[in-house]
Amino acid sequence: MSEQIMPDTKDWTLVLNETCDECGIDVRALSTAQVAALVREASGRFAEVLGSPGAGTRPSPMVWSAHEYAAHVAQMYQVMTERLALIVEKDAPLFANWDQDAAAVANDYASIPVLEVARMLEEASLAFAGALEALTDAQLPRMGTRSNGAVFTTATLAQYAWHDAAHHLHHDLGVARS
Repeated sequence: MSEQIMPDTKDWTLVLNETCDECGIDVRALSTAQVAALVREASGRFAEVLGSPGAGTRPSPMVWSAHEYAAHVAQMYQVMTERLALIVEKDAPLFANWDQDAAAVANDYASIPVLEVARMLEEASLAFAGALEALTDAQLPRMGTRSNGAVFTTATLAQYAWHDAAHHLHHDLGVARS
């Protein structure tokens, strides 16, 4: 990355209790099946953004480009798929810390070829949606804890992840909601 992005220090778990004040998205009533369908549908919309002129250009030095946001969402889905598997496989697992800003720097999102970002996003979207669709009713209340103490069920993990993707798609990238 050419310039350091200001780290995001907001506790986004607030979207599990209220409508996001930045993007207006309310995820609280979404089931895991609904999130899976939304994740699948949004994959194509991210691909359209990646194919648009200027997708690799930052709107300002301190704001990620559409390309970088798409790479972030792909990696976020990978992390959430791993966390979902931990919740299902272990009793009350503790998730390893994932610093999205450090991940962006370490993986140099801006330098990943656009076709690779599109492939990563497609694969990660399908894997996350598939993992959500495979959940049984008995697995929905299972819980895991993030390194900062935030507790997630499989359902709230799905809602949290969907907000992250949808927030970037609609708020940061300006894609109209369908």
